[in-house]
Amino acid sequence: MAHRDEEGSIGTSMRGVTGKEHVFSFSDQGDDDHSVQSDDPTAKFALPVDSEHKAKVFKPFSFAKPHMRAFHLGWISFFTCFISTFAAAPLVPIIRDNLDLTKTDIGNAGVASVSGAIFSRLAMGAVCDLLGARYGTAFLLMLSAPAVFSMSFVADAAGYLSVRFMIGFCLATFVSCSYWTSVMFTGKIIGLVNGCAGGWGDMGGGVTQLLMPMVFHVIKLAGATPFTAWRIAFFVPGFLQVIMGILVLTLGQDLPDGNLSTLQKKGDVSKDNLSKVFWYALRNYRTYVLFILYGFSMGIEMTINNVISEYFFDRFQLKLHTAGMIAASFGMANFFARPIGGFASDLSAKYFGMRGRLWTLWILQTSGGLFCVWLGRATSLPIAILAMMLFSVGVQAACGATFGIVPFVSRRSLGIISGLTGAGGNFGSGLTQLAFFSSSRIHTADGLSLMGITSMVFTLLVAFVHFPQWGSMFLGPTSDGRKSKEEHYYAAEWTEEEKLKGLHEGSLKFAENSRSERGKKAAPDGTSTPLENENAADV
Repeated sequence: MAHRDEEGSIGTSMRGVTGKEHVFSFSDQGDDDHSVQSDDPTAKFALPVDSEHKAKVFKPFSFAKPHMRAFHLGWISFFTCFISTFAAAPLVPIIRDNLDLTKTDIGNAGVASVSGAIFSRLAMGAVCDLLGARYGTAFLLMLSAPAVFSMSFVADAAGYLSVRFMIGFCLATFVSCSYWTSVMFTGKIIGLVNGCAGGWGDMGGGVTQLLMPMVFHVIKLAGATPFTAWRIAFFVPGFLQVIMGILVLTLGQDLPDGNLSTLQKKGDVSKDNLSKVFWYALRNYRTYVLFILYGFSMGIEMTINNVISEYFFDRFQLKLHTAGMIAASFGMANFFARPIGGFASDLSAKYFGMRGRLWTLWILQTSGGLFCVWLGRATSLPIAILAMMLFSVGVQAACGATFGIVPFVSRRSLGIISGLTGAGGNFGSGLTQLAFFSSSRIHTADGLSLMGITSMVFTLLVAFVHFPQWGSMFLGPTSDGRKSKEEHYYAAEWTEEEKLKGLHEGSLKFAENSRSERGKKAAPDGTSTPLENENAADV
C-alpha cells in the first residue's frame, strides 16, 4: 500500500470549509501533511478528513454533522449518566438518616453503583462493533432511566443497594462515547478528542455534587420534608436521560459516511463476526494491561466521587452544601484535566511516537497516586483541598492519556477493547471501595493513602506494553523488517479468506494513518510490506 503524497489522491476533504470561520480548533495538519479532495460522493464534510473520512480538525464549539455532532452527543450522554450514577453521593447524609444506613451499607452501595457497569461496558463494546454507537447510547440511556426514577421509592438498605446497582449500568455510555469519537477523528488528535469527551462527561460527577443538593434545597423550600425532598430530586436526572436518549437516536450518526445499518445494506461496510471480534480482543495482552491501568485511574476517580463529600463533611465538620461544593471541584477539574492528559499524549506522540504516549501515561498516573497519598495524610482543610485538586488533575489526566493509546491496540476490535478498558475502571472502583472504604476498621483518610500507594504500584505495568512496530517505554520496535510495519500488525487480525474478500481494507487505511505513532525521530517510511502471508499468530 503505497504512501500517497500527490495532490488529488484519496485523503482529506475541505468541502464546506470557506476559510473564513472564526472557530477555535485543534488540527493535526502540519507542514508535512497533505490535504486532498475526496472523490467519494458521500464525503460532503464540514471538516477536513483523512482516507477513512475521520476528521483531522477538532472544533469544540462547532456542531457540524457528523463529526462534531457525534462528539457532543457522546459526551453529553455520558455526562448525564454520570450525574445519575453519583446523584446519591452528595445526599448520603440525608439518605442514611432516612433509611438507617450503616457505613457498611453505604460502602456496599458505592461498590454496587460501579459494579453493574463492568458487565454493561463489556456488552456495550460488542454493541458498538456490531450495531453502532448511536443505538447503544440511545437505548442504554432510555432503558436505565426507570432505575433512576425508582430511587424515589426505596424503603431500606437492600433497595438502596439494588437501585444504585441498576443505575450504574448506564455508565457504559462511556464506551459508546469513546468508540464514537475514535471512529470520527484521526489518530493524531484522538488523545485530545477522547480526553475532552471523557473529561467533560466525567465532569457530571462534579456537577451532581452541586446539582443534587441545590435541587434538594429548592424542593425543601417548596414545602417538602427533607426525607421527601431527596426522593423527588431523583426525577431530575431521570428525565435528563430520557431527553438525551431521544436526541441521540434522532440526531446521531454512527460513522462519517452514515449509519452502520444503512452502510451494511449498501455493501459499503461488511458485517463482522462477533466471535472473531471478541477473539482478537481477548488474545491481545495489551487489553488486560490497559484494563488494570484504567482500574487505578478512572476507578479511583469514581471511588472518590462516592466518598469525598462524606469525607469532608465528617472529617472537617462542614455543612452539607459546603462539603458538596468542595467535592464538586474534584469532578469539575475534568473540564480541563482529562483533555490536558489527552493533549499531552498527542504532543508526546508527535515527537516520540507511541513510546511518548506510554511515558506520559506513567508520569501522570504516578503523580496522581502520590497526591492521593498526600490527601489522606492532610490534617487541615486548606491542605486537604490543595492535595485533592492536584490529585484530581493527575488521575484525570491519566484517564485521558490512557484513551490516547486504546484506539491503536486494535482496529478490528476497537469496541470490545474500549469496553474492556472502561470496565477496568468500574472493576477498579469496586475493588478499591471494597478494600479501603467499606469497613469501619479502616479510616477514610488511611483508605485514601493506601489507595494512592496501590495505584502507583500497578502503574508500573505501563512498562510492559510493547507494540512491535513502535516499541515500549524502554525498548524500541522489533528488528524484524516485516513485523515492524503497521500493515502487518493490523492486517494480522484478518484471516487469509477474509483478506481475499477485501474485508481488511479498512485496517490497511488505518495502518497508513497510524504511521504518525513512529514520532518525528523515526525515519519516514512510505513503503508497505506484502500482506499475503500475514496472520494473527504473528502479532
